[in-house]
Amino acid sequence: MFTIYVYVLDTLADWELGHVISELNSGRFFKKDAPRVSLKTVGFTKSPVHTMGGLTIMPDCCTDEIVVSKTSMLLLPGADTWSDPKHGAILQKASELLSLGATVCAICGATAALAGIGLLDHRPHTSNGAGFLEMVSPCYKGQSFYIDKPSVADNNLITASSTGALLWAKQMIERLGVFEANTLAAWYDYFCTGKPEHFFALMQTLPSGNGNAS
Repeated sequence: MFTIYVYVLDTLADWELGHVISELNSGRFFKKDAPRVSLKTVGFTKSPVHTMGGLTIMPDCCTDEIVVSKTSMLLLPGADTWSDPKHGAILQKASELLSLGATVCAICGATAALAGIGLLDHRPHTSNGAGFLEMVSPCYKGQSFYIDKPSVADNNLITASSTGALLWAKQMIERLGVFEANTLAAWYDYFCTGKPEHFFALMQTLPSGNGNAS
């Protein structure tokens, strides 16, 4: 079973998590033999967190409760509050998970947080434009590894820009192996384009009785 830890912090950018958490939680497009997935929200404490969209989230667990294992995946969303020193604890967990071979996924402002502790200095990655990380993370030294794409997967590190949430989700789902390859391709094409033919292609890839397409 995979445990997906979603770090939640004040001013969290709600939209960046939408595609991936809805699919991993619902399992509506999972293949029949997909591994089980458990989704948990993680906070610095269990105190309520208020997102950029005004939603209130009560974290399921605290940072020190994260199980550092190859079957763990950590999602770090964008937010305007990553510069708060208290988030150093989750960044340390990210470093431990990467070292073990577990997957860490960061988008938008979270990429700057990783850059600030040197985790992007020697690995292919992306963010909100080539100059963004230098501007907000003075210690960043990974310019030669920067790739100007919406989302970049480098083995167990997946980074994305603020506009790369859909591709970021696709790369995470692919890493977990919970969709059939043709299902994932049709899912991505449909949400990229909105074209009905991709929706029908997606429906045709599903095992009979597996979820719904709401």
